[in-house]
Amino acid sequence: MAGSEGGSVPGRRVVVEADGGARGNPGPAGYGAVVRDAGTGEVLAERSESIGVATNNVAEYRGLIAGLEAAREAGATGVEVRMDSKLVVEQMAGRWQIKNAGLRPLAAQAAGLVRRFDAVSYTWIPRERNRHADALANAAMDLAAGKVPGIDRDSAAAGRAAEPDGAGAPADPTGRARTHEAAAQGSTAKSSWEPRPSDTATRLLLLRHGETEYTQRGRYSGRGDVPLSDRGLAQAGAAARRVAGLVSSVAAVVSSPLSRCTSMAGIIAGGLGGVPLVVEPDLIECDFGEWEGRTFAEVRERWPAELDAWLASPAVAPPGGESFVEVTARVNRATAKLLASYPGETVVVVSHVSPVKIALRDALAATDAFLHRLYLDPAGLSLMDIWPDGGMAVRTVNDTAHLAGI
Repeated sequence: MAGSEGGSVPGRRVVVEADGGARGNPGPAGYGAVVRDAGTGEVLAERSESIGVATNNVAEYRGLIAGLEAAREAGATGVEVRMDSKLVVEQMAGRWQIKNAGLRPLAAQAAGLVRRFDAVSYTWIPRERNRHADALANAAMDLAAGKVPGIDRDSAAAGRAAEPDGAGAPADPTGRARTHEAAAQGSTAKSSWEPRPSDTATRLLLLRHGETEYTQRGRYSGRGDVPLSDRGLAQAGAAARRVAGLVSSVAAVVSSPLSRCTSMAGIIAGGLGGVPLVVEPDLIECDFGEWEGRTFAEVRERWPAELDAWLASPAVAPPGGESFVEVTARVNRATAKLLASYPGETVVVVSHVSPVKIALRDALAATDAFLHRLYLDPAGLSLMDIWPDGGMAVRTVNDTAHLAGI
């Protein structure tokens, strides 16, 4: 039988408690899931993850999928799913239609997991009986929104005292792929090839600013307001022509507040016939602290231990600077604002290496190693679509065809 594969316990029944939500709809989102032995109430597994910008329903489905995957890994043959989402319970039980096309791939993914068990049932429970999963989901949402990671210990303690409710361990400080079994990390990443109507997506054209003096010399360039070089201005003009030829209409050009970005954004806005230019503070570059203006070799010589720690973890900041976890929180806020302000429209975003890399990392569900492996050229263009249900498609990464000959 299906439940006998992979060293499962014969006849093991489990309870999956799952929850998800977003700070806004859509907004910074996350989910939590708990697997318990149906007989003893023992916690067998916990799952929690920040998923960037998504809707409440997407996060709830992601929590269900994570819980089912964890139940399978625990060797379960039968599952009772308990959730406080009436929509997910009724849709998965087949009593309600799935009218939102964006939720269908997630429901199909969950249904595929359900077929691997002997029996699965669904029970709606009030939120106060779902405290454990709710606490995990809230911790993940806090991380997605840039708040200090943690779990509501009062809710957690009360949950452990009650039958299906309890608290999980603190969330991973990086805000990415938190599980108690490393082999399962990232296993719930959303994936679907279902065609989506492009006219319902918000399209973001992500541009790194053009070259500066620091770019030419390979120096860390964070909050210092280094202007575009002559070559950088030429690159900005080429990028403006590329954007004008790529899209038929643009709602706005949104820029980091630093002049190397606002100068380029102004050139692009002018090339588009004077569309609005909006300055967004959250799109500013990472604060490199004491490393500002120094080369990698100089940093390696003076701060070898600090550099190794920074390269190893996005939660570590340069001396006097800002960590990539903190930058991620800003990028998530900026993205949420763009989706709320320009739904279904095209927006040009002019920013820096770190914010653009982070946006692409999260859209591609990549690991943190992506941040140090992806190279972005000055004035390189990346393009991504984000749908109202949180679905994403990256269409272009670091396109530099427009810079030929400069």
